[in-house]
Amino acid sequence: MSRLPYTAATGRAWLDRREFLARTSTGLGAIALTSMLGQEGLLAGSGPTIDPTRPHASRSPHYTAKAKNVLVIFCAGACSQLETWDYKPALIKHDGQPLKGGPPITFQGPSGNLARPQYEFRPRGQCGKMVSDLLPHLGELVDEMAFVHSLTSKTNTHGPAENFLSTGFVLDGFPSLGAWLTYALGTENQDLPAFVAIPDPRGVPQASINNWGPGFLPAEFQGTPFSAKDPVRNLVPPASVSTSQNTAARALLRELNQEHLRHHPGESALAARIASYELAARMQLSIPEISDLTTEPAHILKMYGADNSKNPLKVGFARNCILARRLIENGVRFVQLFNGAYASGGKLNWDGHNALREQYDVHGPIMDQPAAALLRDLKQRGLLQDTLVVWCTEFGRMPMFQKGAKGRDHNPDGFTAWLAGAGVKAGVSHGATDELGRKAVDQVLSIHDLNATILHLLGLDHKALTFRHNGVERRLTDVHGHVIKEILA
Repeated sequence: MSRLPYTAATGRAWLDRREFLARTSTGLGAIALTSMLGQEGLLAGSGPTIDPTRPHASRSPHYTAKAKNVLVIFCAGACSQLETWDYKPALIKHDGQPLKGGPPITFQGPSGNLARPQYEFRPRGQCGKMVSDLLPHLGELVDEMAFVHSLTSKTNTHGPAENFLSTGFVLDGFPSLGAWLTYALGTENQDLPAFVAIPDPRGVPQASINNWGPGFLPAEFQGTPFSAKDPVRNLVPPASVSTSQNTAARALLRELNQEHLRHHPGESALAARIASYELAARMQLSIPEISDLTTEPAHILKMYGADNSKNPLKVGFARNCILARRLIENGVRFVQLFNGAYASGGKLNWDGHNALREQYDVHGPIMDQPAAALLRDLKQRGLLQDTLVVWCTEFGRMPMFQKGAKGRDHNPDGFTAWLAGAGVKAGVSHGATDELGRKAVDQVLSIHDLNATILHLLGLDHKALTFRHNGVERRLTDVHGHVIKEILA
């Protein structure tokens, strides 16, 4: 057989007939073995087995879990680590000076001089953690928290950064963390959604539904958005339809669906749709009951700040916090509680570009007392031992002010999150940014590491939790991530 003079060695081997047949037989054997292992569920990364008639049925984790539920407090707009949790005395020392070797231009324009934290920091709790006066109520609870000070993001733009935080990918179209968890574990309460997203009273976050969407996972694993102010949409029939008419219509629909299933027993999509309609019917009874905060005693409303008539936004967020506790109390697997809305020049969220102190004076009190009360309430009811609480934001802020302004630009190179509750080592800090708080320099971590840790505490191996999409075994952490063992109890 003639050989081409300039063909690579590997290519020449494939042009040899005997070599081609030998390699093909080996490849076919590997394909057959993979197929058989997949059928037996023995391949690493195989997803859970889902009963389409009960998609939210409780499922076992990969190993014994420390947490049963997750509550995420998501501060939209990129809350400044330098005004909250990451104390930098060097920033006070160099206040007003230019950053040597710093970038002349950042995300929104020219850089100004270094600016000291806009609030005083004080030691809090038995661990002595330095926390800003912006958050005095949460500061009292530092002995419950494990801080991660060295997180990094892949982007400095709000929408993509929210995508990255919630889904592990900058682009649209990927499943959210809550969708992955409900796909893996289902829920213990079949009368409520497995995953609830609670938007802030001021509006939805920048990436909106991407934060609680299912991506390419089956639609039944997406989050259900509602709040203490805005009930679940389309749950109550129109006033023109009587209760008896609604009941009769549902009964007829059920009969037609069951008849269709008898003739098409393998049609899982219809079974899943029937299950979603049946859940909606049960929610007509369960959601109004769980959303009725009039049953909360006065001392609880006061503890959360839900009785503060002078600050309606604080009242709204406080009521959302009470709703979050009630959902966790009733076995909802994943609750995503938003503090802050969409991009608005910092007026509706933590995006403090121009007047950071002035705007944070508004945002801080809205979050501080209600969120602290939520953590206290979970603990006093014995719920914190089974619930993982995560406080997070999409990225941090720069140590210098923007030129001509009194606010900080976007900083994806170093920011903070904290965890508390089930399986978390309390009163510790892990990782660090440099002395000015600009870049993570010690134990540098990614959002993939944070998400891997959350999954681990729920008893899930982030490398094994996958879903095949377009021929690829996709996972929340892409091909990255490791568990942050230093913050685990």
